[in-house]
Amino acid sequence: MYNEKKLIDKLKVVFSFAFIPLLAFLVVIILPLMLGVVMTFTTWTGFSGSLLEFKGFENYVIAFTDQGFWDSMKITFLYVLYTLVLTNVIAFGLALLVTSGMKGQNFFRMGFFTPNLIGGIILGFIWQFIFARVFVYLGESMGLTIFSSSWLAEPDKAFWTIVIVGVWQSSGYMMLIYIAGLMGINKSLLEAAELDGANAWQQMLKIKIPLMIPAFTISLFLTLQRSFLVYDVNLSLTNGGPFRSTELIAMHVYNDAFLYQNFGSGQAKAFILFIIVATIAITQVRIMKKMEVES
Repeated sequence: MYNEKKLIDKLKVVFSFAFIPLLAFLVVIILPLMLGVVMTFTTWTGFSGSLLEFKGFENYVIAFTDQGFWDSMKITFLYVLYTLVLTNVIAFGLALLVTSGMKGQNFFRMGFFTPNLIGGIILGFIWQFIFARVFVYLGESMGLTIFSSSWLAEPDKAFWTIVIVGVWQSSGYMMLIYIAGLMGINKSLLEAAELDGANAWQQMLKIKIPLMIPAFTISLFLTLQRSFLVYDVNLSLTNGGPFRSTELIAMHVYNDAFLYQNFGSGQAKAFILFIIVATIAITQVRIMKKMEVES
């Protein structure tokens, strides 16, 4: 099958295996992306009957001069920073815990992973009830001033509610990646280090963490991608409030395009977000790849 000499025969072999995946990739990814880029330069909305008039960079000018866009971008960057650090630190800690040989570690793995199985919309409504009802009740009953009022009603505290829920949802998923990384470390290396007198902390810094760089690369990439594009939890938990203080960039783009019917500027903002996320993700992966070592 792989001994074809003529180019036409080789192309037949390639297309016989790759035609359907390439067609799906073209229809689902490339075509919508290209249509989206066209929308940023025209008045076309994607609906039948809409005019297709060239507007140049007008939609990008609107996007770059919209203060609300940059306010949402600032909130999103803070959200990404906190969730990136907290999620991966907690996930790595959980992975160490459930691979330490403790009793019932499989049960705890399942328990820590369960929040990831709950849909973001449902998760947001559950935590909305907890923050607005349960914590307030406990605060009033036990005299805890920090919970005396709903965090969802105060701009500063409302931001931390989406951080807490985001970290709680993603930590279990990232834990599985770190577990795979820990399980892949050659045990003979750890035994040799122990014979040489290395304690647990030294083994962690000198052996485990360097050999787990691929796991960190994947986890950081997924956390970045999830955090920048989170929408469902943001919608059901705070809906961007109070006073748009928790309106992350995905919600801002959606509202601009579909709620306020600004399809052109909304699509331009979405394309700017795509460029930013792609740049950060590619940079992160390239840096982490250079840090990888072999055992």
